[in-house]
Amino acid sequence: MIRFKKIIFIFLILFSFDSAFAGVNDTIILNDEVARKLSDYGFFEDLVSQSPSKEVLPYELITPLFSDYADKLRFIYMPSNGLAEYRPNEVFDFPEGTVLIKTFAYLNEHIESNLDKQLLETRLLIKKDDKWKNVSYVWNEAQDDAFLNIAGKTISTQFVNNEGDIQNVRYRVPNINQCKECHQSGKTIRPIGPKARNLDKDVAYEDGVMNQLKKWHKQGWIKEGIKVQAMTDWTNTLASMNSRARSYLDINCGHCHIKGGSADTTGLYLDFTENRKIHLGVFKKPIAAGRASNNLTYSIVPGDPDSSILFYRMQSLDPGIMMPESGRALEHKEGTELIRKWIKNL
Repeated sequence: MIRFKKIIFIFLILFSFDSAFAGVNDTIILNDEVARKLSDYGFFEDLVSQSPSKEVLPYELITPLFSDYADKLRFIYMPSNGLAEYRPNEVFDFPEGTVLIKTFAYLNEHIESNLDKQLLETRLLIKKDDKWKNVSYVWNEAQDDAFLNIAGKTISTQFVNNEGDIQNVRYRVPNINQCKECHQSGKTIRPIGPKARNLDKDVAYEDGVMNQLKKWHKQGWIKEGIKVQAMTDWTNTLASMNSRARSYLDINCGHCHIKGGSADTTGLYLDFTENRKIHLGVFKKPIAAGRASNNLTYSIVPGDPDSSILFYRMQSLDPGIMMPESGRALEHKEGTELIRKWIKNL
């Protein structure tokens, strides 16, 4: 009897150990009700350090979207035997049960920083029932977990900028409907970043450096031999000005300013593959910009950024004028400087 109890005790210990490291919980992912806290999903072995579970892979974008200088930690989970289909110039068609995970943070890694790392929110895009569902989790003050947030939130905080200076910011966590302003195409939610052309780069993984698309193939997630015209890292000053600017406009503006996007009716299309000058804004009159035009005539006047509506709206912090209209409270000065130079050199 004593030996039997000992066996049961050992079994319970082992079961508890396995449960603690069980990894991603597919049942919670596909459940009709979303989890109350981020830790419930099992995406991370260490939630605080954002160390992913073995089934979860970090990923990076060649050119990411600007969000008030926040650092972004991106991860992807795909269910076993899932295969994402390549679609030219679009986001991969991911299988049921895929989750795109993005943590917004101020890591404050500048050498002169005396501020601690701050995790702000973690957004999930969950593919189920052949649709994407957006969910947001806001990190608590203890920084040990993030909790479901539907209504949105404003976080008044500070971060250390690239010059080593402390900058104040009112970081805005969008409510569940505001997410649609960027992620909705037609009547459906869709991801923005993980297009093959924005993933075709080398990434340092635990087992070494590898091209991201090749890594995904090695994982069994995509087919081999995908050939793309890769976007450009907009910060790469060795690349052409045009490629840098077009990549920047694509990720920051092109998800709305595209056929079928929320800004479709403007006729201003800023997708990376767009090559018609009028649709890129060159000597294009706005459809209905109102005071947002600043009494300027054209979206882009080649050689004259100060006469270009596009440049004016990128600089503005007025909610009724600024573009992008969501996801920022600060001007991206480095980004607007790139677009100024690009227009100047057109």
